[in-house]
Amino acid sequence: MAVFYSHSEEETFAWAKAYAKTLERGDVVLLDGPMGAGKTMLAKGIIAGMGITDEVTSPTYAYVNEYGDVFHFDCYRIVSAAQAYGLGLADYFGRGGICLVEWSENIKELLPDAVKHVRISGEGNTREIEF
Repeated sequence: MAVFYSHSEEETFAWAKAYAKTLERGDVVLLDGPMGAGKTMLAKGIIAGMGITDEVTSPTYAYVNEYGDVFHFDCYRIVSAAQAYGLGLADYFGRGGICLVEWSENIKELLPDAVKHVRISGEGNTREIEF
């Protein structure tokens, strides 16, 4: 894995925007990190890097937000793979778009075999982004 060190939200956003250029249709990207680490900021940058200008918000209560062919999942409140399946989340993996998944450990049984990992951690303004 490679590592990028960010010292501000702006740097995290810019890195994610550039990272978006490496993604292809059908990619599933797991955005891992603790609460408040910056997973949604990564998603915002990736979505902007795809040329999408919509306002990006955390899908905590909706479970998934759609931005064109980019699907942003927040599985924090998912308690089982069966619940996620019942909500139709597994259907998104076959739609040919790019899936960004926060709290993926809550739906690990539904994830495709081939996924990409981005892990963010750190304190204050400094973040370590492993990819």
